Amino acid sequence: MTQYWSADFLAANAFIGLHLVGALLLGMLMGYERSYQGRAAGMRTYGLVCMASTALTVFVGFAPLWYGGAGGGPADPTRVVQGVVSGIGFLCAGVIMKHGLNIRGLTTAASIWAVSAIGVLLGVGFYAAALVLALLCTLSLPMLRQLEAKLPGRATLDVSVTFRPSFVPKLAELTARAEARGYRLLSDSLTITFANDQPVWRFAVVAMERSRAVSPALLAEELAGSADIASFGIARMRS
Repeated sequence: MTQYWSADFLAANAFIGLHLVGALLLGMLMGYERSYQGRAAGMRTYGLVCMASTALTVFVGFAPLWYGGAGGGPADPTRVVQGVVSGIGFLCAGVIMKHGLNIRGLTTAASIWAVSAIGVLLGVGFYAAALVLALLCTLSLPMLRQLEAKLPGRATLDVSVTFRPSFVPKLAELTARAEARGYRLLSDSLTITFANDQPVWRFAVVAMERSRAVSPALLAEELAGSADIASFGIARMRS
């Protein structure tokens, strides 16, 4: 067991650990850009996926140190890793749920995938690197949520409006009304259905500036007072 704490082995673990930190930071950077644009996947999701991908890639370069220096042997552990990643991918897909324009479970799926990477690192004997990855994943989940909330961003709302049969809604008018209240209507998210001879419009709006956009509560008050609207729903899109 002493070979697991040799100078070469510890250096390899430190090298992998630095890669994991760098991957987390770069993934967070990309995730922030996505969350700023109002997309479902944010800093936590991108950070976890980038870090787990790094973990599953970097250890391959240290094959002579696998299993405490015993090497890979006649078997190829990378084939096992491929099977693990594929299987975990199906599991992750099962925890992602889509309700209307709202997507939930992305971060949970990313964290499950990251856990599989921790297991792979443990399996080949990189205990310190696995510990670093586990700590980074555990700390990033709550800390990045707080950081993401403090950084400038654009809240995205899932809006569903049921109009009265006598009213004919127009996209240009809705877009202008949204912009007047500090939101940009995402036209590519628009879906139109009919229920009980009433047009139902569902779309997403993104706050152009978080500090100047009208709050969802005030939007609800305004929609409730409109004679052209039979019912509506407002929900913040989260991942």
